[in-house]
Amino acid sequence: MKFEILVADDHAIIRNGLKKILEDTDDLIVTGEAADGVSTLQRVRERDWDLVVLDLSMPGRNGIELIKLLKAERPKLKILIFSMHPEEQYAVRAIRAGASGYLSKEEDSDLFLPAIRRVASGGMFISPKVAELLAQDVSHASTSSYSTLSNREFEVLVRIVRGVSLTDISKEFSLSVKTISTHKTHIMTKLGVSSQADLVRYAIEHKLLDLDG
Repeated sequence: MKFEILVADDHAIIRNGLKKILEDTDDLIVTGEAADGVSTLQRVRERDWDLVVLDLSMPGRNGIELIKLLKAERPKLKILIFSMHPEEQYAVRAIRAGASGYLSKEEDSDLFLPAIRRVASGGMFISPKVAELLAQDVSHASTSSYSTLSNREFEVLVRIVRGVSLTDISKEFSLSVKTISTHKTHIMTKLGVSSQADLVRYAIEHKLLDLDG
């Protein structure tokens, strides 16, 4: 039996690289590709997949929102996040949203096949670092950091510190500029900052500016 995999990544070189790796296995095969969030959602609606290998940063629907949309369409769908974002930024939120594993593209390549096999077989792939983050999350060890933000607030924060305007953020999420501005106010209150410059400084200190993957 071969596990059929959908690879969703906006970089063709990544998709082709993953296909090449899986071609050499007897139990894994890429039978579908998607280059953005909309096409990923469409392909998941069309049929069942044994596993989706999902990048978090694609055009259109992306991030935590896309995970939730995919799980709403196929509650039993297995999702392995394969992202440039360090675990500290998204891993806990991704797993909360329904992903079965999180693998950074910076990790040792030897982890890739074991991670895919474990998730495709119905298990969870949790690195030691992610396990520690989950433990901290459960114990509420960090109550005054960006971990206190809602998923939407966190997505807005990410875009603000990348220099995206409130107008463009509102268009991406199909929300009013006023709503995005309210999110920004809540973010600043929760993080204890008083200006956008402070937000950027906070992002630098917590390594949130490494968001170009």
